[in-house]
Amino acid sequence: MSPDPDGHDEGAREMLVSRYPSRVGRYVVVVLGVLLAALPVLPARAQAAPYVKYYTVESAYAGKPEGLRDIAERFLGTRDRAEEIFNLNVGRAQPGGGALTDPSQLRAGWHLVLPWDAVGDGVERGSLPSPSSPSARPPSGGASAAPPATNPLPRPTLPSPSPSPTPSPSGTNKPGSGGAKCGTATRGDKDRADWAERRMSPERAWSRSRGEGQMIAIVDSGVDGSLAELRGRVTQGMDVVAGSGRGDVDCLGTGTAMAGIAIAQSGSKGKVTGVAPEATVMPVRVVTTKAESQPADQAAGIEVAVAAGATVIALGSYVDPNVPAVAEAIATAVKHDIVVVSAADLESSDPESGLPDRGMLRVGGIDGDGKMAASYRAGGVDVVAPAVDVASLGIGGAGEFVGSGTQYAVAYAAGQAALVRSAYPNLSAAQVTERIRSTASRTAETSEDPASYGDGVIDPFTSVNAAMESDGGAAAPNGPPAGDSDSSTSGGQVAIFVLIGLVLVAVTVLSVMRLRTVLRSDDRKDPEPELDAPAMRPADPSDAQRLR
Repeated sequence: MSPDPDGHDEGAREMLVSRYPSRVGRYVVVVLGVLLAALPVLPARAQAAPYVKYYTVESAYAGKPEGLRDIAERFLGTRDRAEEIFNLNVGRAQPGGGALTDPSQLRAGWHLVLPWDAVGDGVERGSLPSPSSPSARPPSGGASAAPPATNPLPRPTLPSPSPSPTPSPSGTNKPGSGGAKCGTATRGDKDRADWAERRMSPERAWSRSRGEGQMIAIVDSGVDGSLAELRGRVTQGMDVVAGSGRGDVDCLGTGTAMAGIAIAQSGSKGKVTGVAPEATVMPVRVVTTKAESQPADQAAGIEVAVAAGATVIALGSYVDPNVPAVAEAIATAVKHDIVVVSAADLESSDPESGLPDRGMLRVGGIDGDGKMAASYRAGGVDVVAPAVDVASLGIGGAGEFVGSGTQYAVAYAAGQAALVRSAYPNLSAAQVTERIRSTASRTAETSEDPASYGDGVIDPFTSVNAAMESDGGAAAPNGPPAGDSDSSTSGGQVAIFVLIGLVLVAVTVLSVMRLRTVLRSDDRKDPEPELDAPAMRPADPSDAQRLR
C-alpha cells in the first residue's frame, strides 16, 4: 500500500469506510424494528358507534311480562313485525352475559335495536349501551321513560291529530296506492323531462357518497312503498291524519314523486334514478285523498319525523312553514340537528319570524331554461333546483310521470343534503345547509337576480367534494375523494411513514458527522515512521575461507 500525499494509508481509509456503514445499517435496522413493533399499539382512528333506535326491556309492562309481539305492536303498530325486531338483535351480547336466541324469552335490562320507524314512549336514540352495564328499568304501567343521556333534547310528544276532513281510503294497512279511491299518476313526456336529471347529474357525486345511513322523512301525501324502484328503501312510516296506520300509502302521488327524486334505484329502460339511492325514506302522511292539510297535522308530521330519528326532513306542498305551530316544530327539528328543507315563500306569504336562520334550507324552483317556476318572495330563497316538467315515479303502477311544483325542487335538495350528511358525518345541520348554499352554481339568470335565486342552483357533486373553510375542521370525509382511489391511507399510517423518513435522515446526518469526526481525529495523529530494512554489507572473501 502506498501512502497518499498527506501521508495516510489508502487501505486504512478504505477499511474504515467499509466497516462504518455496517454499523449505521445496524442502527437503522434497530430503529425500524422498534417503529414496526410499535405499529400495532398505535391508537387507531376513532370510529363512532352506530346511531340506532333501541328499547330497554322492562321487567313488566302494563302488569304483564314483556314480549317481542307486544313491543312490536306498541312501537310499530303491528304484532307482525316482531320477527323484524328479533332479526335485528338475535345473537348479540346483552347485559348480564345473555343473548336473544328465543323470541319468547326476554330479560329485563336487555337492549333491543328497533327499526327506524319505531315511535313511542320508551324508544331511545343514540349509541347502543355497552352490554357490560346492565340498565334494567323497574316495571312501569306504560309511563314514559326518562330521556336517555345520548339525546340531550327531550323527544317531542305527538299532539292529537285533528279529525280528518275526509275518511281514509280503504286498504291503508298495506303499502301501495291505497285502494280504488286513489288515482294514478299522469304520464308525461319523459324525453322532455330528462333535463332535470341531466342538470343535477347526481351520479357524479356517488364516488364520494350515495346517501348511506341517512333517513329522509318526506312530510306529504305518503309514499307508494310497493314500487320496485323504492323497494327496501321506504319504511312503514306513519299516517298522521288517521292517528295510526302506515305512511307507505299514497293517493295523490306528490309524496311518491318526491321519494323517486330523492332515492329511486336505477332500473332498466332508463328509469328515474334518485339523488341519494342508498338513503332511506320515511313517509309521513299529512293528507289522504284531498290536497288539504290541517295545521296540527303538519306540525305533528314534523314531530313524528324528529321522534323517528330522521336526519333530513323534506316538507311537501301541504306543509306551510309560516304557520306558528309548524314553525315551532321546524325549530325543534333543527335543535335536534336535523336538516329541514322546505319550499321558498311565495310573494303573497307572510313570513314567520320564528323560523331558524341556519339548519333550514328554503328552495325555489326553476324550469329547463333557468327561469323561476313561481313568484317567490324577494330574499326568501336560499337555493334553487328543478321544479318544472320534472320526471319521477307515479303511483298505482303508472310508471314514470312528469310533474311541476316546488316540492320537487325540495326533493332534489333533500337528496343532496343526504349525500352531504353521509359524506361528512361530523357536520351539523347548520354546516350542511351552509355547504349546500356555498357550493351552489351561479348562472346568467342567478347573477342578474340574486334576490330571487338566492345562492344559485344546487350542485350535488361540488357539495360533497369541495374543501370549505366554513366547516371549521369538522368535515371528516367518509371515504376517498372522487377519482382518487389511492388516498385511502389513514392519517396514522402517514404519520408513521413521515416518522420513519425523519429517522432515516437523522441517522444519515449522524453517520456523516461521525465519519468526518473519525477522519479528522486521524489527521491529528503523526504518521508512524517506517523502519528501514537492515543494511547489507558487501561480501568479504575472507568470510568464505573462515567457513571452510
